[in-house]
Formats: sequence, structure tokens, C-alpha cells
Amino acid sequence: MKLTELAVGKSGVITSVAGGGMQRRRLLDLGFIPGSRVENVRCSPTGNPTAYLIKGTLIALRREESDMLFVKML
Repeated sequence: MKLTELAVGKSGVITSVAGGGMQRRRLLDLGFIPGSRVENVRCSPTGNPTAYLIKGTLIALRREESDMLFVKML
């Protein structure tokens, strides 16, 4: 499932990062690497962006970015 589909308060494990180029590199540099645990902490009222907790850091991603990340729910 895409990271975008992960409900608030739920956790998952990153399985893959789609795409290429600078966006993919940025996500990997932020810690969104396969095998990492990620939790959906908060969603803005409009639904974009969403805050995710990964490796002890709270990171906000736009829908376009979180659509590139695939997770397996815990």
C-alpha cells in the first residue's frame, strides 16, 4: 500500500521507494529507506501535507511525495 493510505496513528514498514531522480534521493536522505518503521502522526485539515515519524524525526510530506513510498502495515 502507499504511505498516503496509512491512517493517522498507524505504523508501517517501508518496503520500497518508487520513482527516480532528485525526489527519490531526497526521500532516501530523509530516512525513508526500505526496512524503516514509519508512523502517520498527523494530517493537516486539507489532507496535504501529512506528518510522519521516522527514526525519531517528525517529517511533513506532500501527497505527491508520500505516493512514492510503499509500506507494509504493522
